[in-house]
Amino acid sequence: MVKTFSITNIGIRRKLNQDFVYTSEQPVGNLPNLFIVADGMGGHNAGDYASKVTVETMVEKIGASSETESTRILEEAIRTANELIRRRASESADLEGMGTTVVAATLDGDRLCVANVGDSRLYVANHKEIRQITKDHSWVEEMVRRGGLGREEARNHPDKNIITRAVGADDEIKVDFFSVQLKEGDLILMCTDGLTNMLEDEEIRMVLDGARDMVEKAEELVAAANERGGRDNISVILIDPLS
Repeated sequence: MVKTFSITNIGIRRKLNQDFVYTSEQPVGNLPNLFIVADGMGGHNAGDYASKVTVETMVEKIGASSETESTRILEEAIRTANELIRRRASESADLEGMGTTVVAATLDGDRLCVANVGDSRLYVANHKEIRQITKDHSWVEEMVRRGGLGREEARNHPDKNIITRAVGADDEIKVDFFSVQLKEGDLILMCTDGLTNMLEDEEIRMVLDGARDMVEKAEELVAAANERGGRDNISVILIDPLS
């Protein structure tokens, strides 16, 4: 039986929460379960509109899909959301330029299927290590991959929040997919950059390892990010896949 807990927090500096999270431990269409984190961007209320509409569109599309393969179901849903966000942005000046990250996952036994656009992340953690499964679509990460920036330099770079892919950014959207074989003791963490910009990966692992249950783990992650300055909205989904 899969156990999950999710939380979203406005943080200390922001006046609006532009993150949106969705969890279903029950089947959604042909997927056995579904978990989504989105981090919206855009002026006025456009960012929270983008993340909310993207997630709601994905859930609706997945629920109606006749596809049976997880990656095809998720890709179809993200493409549909991208088309809608592009269209809505073109119809309203208030929504112009809006977009959102999205990381989505579905769990089938001990196999995890992950889809990612942007710099929200999915990790797999246990008592020994924490592994970032997704790869950030950001300018800074591109520089790191090319050898132009060191990892520590990248962490504090002033342009670290510039992303290179987002739902709503272009007519054509490229989605990254990952497949993960889970082991006993693994815990899945999905989160927005409001968490990862405040805490190092190992600090996140130590919080996960030290707290008693999933609720405490999630709440302590949010509290730790806010203690560091809480510069952005913070969203967390925790999934215990083999409980």
